[in-house]
Amino acid sequence: MRTPNRDRRRFAIIALCAALIITLAIPSAGALNATYQVLPNGTSYTASVDLAGASKYMFADTGILGENVPITVTNVTLIAENGTPVNFNWTIMWSAPSVITFPKGNYTVTYIAPLHDNHLQGNYLSPYSVNVTMPGEYDVRNPLLAGISTGANVTRFQDNSTQVTWNKTMSFDLRFYDQNREELLYMFAEFMVILAVILLMPFLLMRKPPQN
Repeated sequence: MRTPNRDRRRFAIIALCAALIITLAIPSAGALNATYQVLPNGTSYTASVDLAGASKYMFADTGILGENVPITVTNVTLIAENGTPVNFNWTIMWSAPSVITFPKGNYTVTYIAPLHDNHLQGNYLSPYSVNVTMPGEYDVRNPLLAGISTGANVTRFQDNSTQVTWNKTMSFDLRFYDQNREELLYMFAEFMVILAVILLMPFLLMRKPPQN
């Protein structure tokens, strides 16, 4: 028996609505952002991280072996999509990263965390657009002093502040330096050149001139 055209249209409308609901329920890829601001003292940073369909967030860094290393955070705020602050619960365990829990949904979590050895990194469960901004006393353009994971785009502004961005990345790693370290590098390079000249001078003086 052949299905009437009106039944086909009904099924098509139902399928279209179901697909639309599924599409709206799943966050679009690449829509999440993570923004970091290195503070002027270089010992801490502010973070603003988008969360999609989340019910918890863990404050952790990545260790040498890829393990979660707890970090101490302050000024934690959870903001809903409509801009309203949301209450959350803290879970703190000994020697483990602290976790906040909240009703499942889309949020932005902001906090302040410490920095060690001018090193900032992040790992995500889905692609993020990452933006790291540093004040004018820091730089990343010297490859002998800095380290930047692949896919980064570096912009230096007129006020000497620096912005490093990654597009749709699952992780990032950034090491920056200050002017004092750059000056020490140049001093060391000059010292090595002078030392090389001193060591080569006796050899050059002992060379016999070519005979005619």
